[in-house]
Amino acid sequence: MAVKGKVCLAYSGGLDTSCILAWLLEEGYDVVCYMANIGQEEDFEAARVKALKIGASKVYIEDLRKEFVEGVVYSAVQANALYEGVYLLGTSLARPVITKTQIRIANQEGCDYVSHGCTGKGNDQVRFELGYYALQPSIKVIAPWRIPEFFERFPGRPALLAYAAEKGIPVFQTAAKPWSTDENLYHISYEAGILEDPNVTPPKDMWKLITDPEDAPNTPERISITFEGGKPVKIVNKVDGTTITDGLDQFLYLNQLGRKHGVGRIDIVENRFIGIKSRGCYETPGGTILRAAHVDLEGLTLDREVRRLRDQFSQRLSEIIYNGFWFSPEREFIMAAVEQSQQTVAGTVHLKLYKGNVIVEGRESSISLYDDKIASMDVAGGFNPQDSDGFIKINAIRLKAYVAQKEKVTGSGF
Repeated sequence: MAVKGKVCLAYSGGLDTSCILAWLLEEGYDVVCYMANIGQEEDFEAARVKALKIGASKVYIEDLRKEFVEGVVYSAVQANALYEGVYLLGTSLARPVITKTQIRIANQEGCDYVSHGCTGKGNDQVRFELGYYALQPSIKVIAPWRIPEFFERFPGRPALLAYAAEKGIPVFQTAAKPWSTDENLYHISYEAGILEDPNVTPPKDMWKLITDPEDAPNTPERISITFEGGKPVKIVNKVDGTTITDGLDQFLYLNQLGRKHGVGRIDIVENRFIGIKSRGCYETPGGTILRAAHVDLEGLTLDREVRRLRDQFSQRLSEIIYNGFWFSPEREFIMAAVEQSQQTVAGTVHLKLYKGNVIVEGRESSISLYDDKIASMDVAGGFNPQDSDGFIKINAIRLKAYVAQKEKVTGSGF
């Protein structure tokens, strides 16, 4: 009988959470392990066996890939969500799906606590725990990397390795990689270690998913992506005729193509929510392709003023998601507006994938706002050029008034 209660641990099968599992058991807790399959390349059955061998009373492995893609990733695509203009939010978007299922299992198992292996300096501790408290306000959280008894006992990797050996925890190591990774279906991230120097170029063998653009095929691949309501509904490969309509399968296919053609690598310095600047490298193949197509289609089908407002919302939404406030009223409010804006985002975008580039070659929509007759320089198309005269003069009124004011204040205009 456990002395201190029952814990649901978010378990990865790696060194950190395996040692946390052993430590929680040592501290007198009954531990249920939970692994979320969100598309990472992992031997889940081996991880299950490992957790049970260490002493977990039960291990849950939940396939959340479809929920992740169709319920979260495609919502981010609708919003063109992009943190600080560059980061597609791959880690941030996965956390709400993981925490929601963890709380469900914790309630199902009658757990008093939930636990995770996030560090005390990162964003993920915030994302996990805000999710926990939003979904189950009375839940108690054990965050070992913020508990002195834990982080003082295990100040670094050698201490964890020694503890794993002492407890008989199997540790499968290849050549040590001087960086850490986090992977899901949307992306993989690399940080820490040698990457903490922002001027160090990542070694070529660090990149796990995407072919180096220099080594990508010399022959481009052409595809079309069809959207309805701002979400993809069909992908067609114009080279071999492959057609995909299932939501999850579409994303898997775009990942496959993006990896092949070197699409979706970035290397950035970002601002963490807790106030620290962090260098991160990311590979987001399918997401990069999908966003490029979606942004282009909006140019054809979305009203100018609606798009401007949505873009303002999108910047704030990206910050909300990055900071861990998925389960918040502001996120719900903004997403409701975004979804309303996407009702007319329907049509097909034609793309060429070539050596790291996503090149738009055309777009079409049955509900396009584009009028080729009005836009043409060769025909009037119902547009009277004389109307532009009054339009320009009216817009000049404000500028004339400003110059007159400027001359009074500074003695001259521009």
